[in-house]
Amino acid sequence: MIHYQGINCLPLPPIPPPLAIGARHHSFACCSLNTNSGNADLLARLPQNTKQDTFRPLITFPPDIWGDRFASFSVDNSELLESYSRKVESLKEIVGDSLIATKSSPLEKVNLINLLYRLGVSYHFENEIEEQLNHLFEISNELVKVHHHDLSSVALIFQVFRQHGYNIPCDVFSKFTDKNGKFKSKLGRDVKGILSLYEACQWGIQGEDILDEANAFTIDQLQSLAMQSRPHLRQYILDALNRPYHRGVPRVEHRQFISFYEQEESSRNDTLLNLAKFDFNRIQLLHQQELKFLARWWKDLNLMSMVNIRDRIAEVHLWSVAHYFEPQYSRARKILSQLFQLLGALDDTYDAYGTYEELRCLTHAMLRLSPASL
Repeated sequence: MIHYQGINCLPLPPIPPPLAIGARHHSFACCSLNTNSGNADLLARLPQNTKQDTFRPLITFPPDIWGDRFASFSVDNSELLESYSRKVESLKEIVGDSLIATKSSPLEKVNLINLLYRLGVSYHFENEIEEQLNHLFEISNELVKVHHHDLSSVALIFQVFRQHGYNIPCDVFSKFTDKNGKFKSKLGRDVKGILSLYEACQWGIQGEDILDEANAFTIDQLQSLAMQSRPHLRQYILDALNRPYHRGVPRVEHRQFISFYEQEESSRNDTLLNLAKFDFNRIQLLHQQELKFLARWWKDLNLMSMVNIRDRIAEVHLWSVAHYFEPQYSRARKILSQLFQLLGALDDTYDAYGTYEELRCLTHAMLRLSPASL
């Protein structure tokens, strides 16, 4: 494990070898069913001569690029995990007080809610965020009017409300357009405003022409502004143009935004940044423990000694983390990862081992287990 900018990161895997596809070889058909289980109709589908030589597809899968590093991982992180948890709890209390503080302006609260989401710690404050948004939405018209000349603020307000399911109208941007419905060219000098508008218009729905116009306008402006910006802002803009953050893997997006936010020295909240870092490290340790459990489960299952299938336990766990990363869903991630791995093994059996007759029997057997057939 390496330590980068205060956040623990796993080492990069080696470059995987190319997939070797072997020639077909002769083997024996081997699709057996229990004659006492009412599968006589399936037995009729079997080849009559089970000793008959048949062509069996063979794909030689490369070994897992991760090796046994997860199954053999023996470092006890329980003390470190507990230490991170204590720090998260203390920082969470400070940030929570800021969220509900009456002295904070409505715009400051909207900005804080956005940062909590982007830094990956909003799940700690779900009830508080909902309560604050309900109140802020009641005064959203006045909030927009107060900041009607500030594109960045209006775009942020629109984005946060839309992101959380509040139906704020898109005509809040009409004041930034000319009589032809085009966004005013002078806005192109406002990097923060253009970037906020681009992120806001990602939450548009079909038929909102002004947001379609905003998307085209901001993309054109950001492509030129990126080359004139500081390195960390340039990378942020390029990443946003390549893939809007809400379409990415949450943990990857959180990690990238933590690095970006850390370099925003003039505007960052160090307490919030530290909360994001400690929480990221804490959850990463939990994910590593889950991966260790899954790797050992897969190794003990020993299916790879029976049929030619791939070991993709690290990849399927990443898919599970992409669905829900929060610590309270640890058991769900394990179950989903096991399901994905078994489905992958079944898929590899179809592609790389089974003969036509065997797979036809297997498919029919699985169809018989469908709810419609019960």
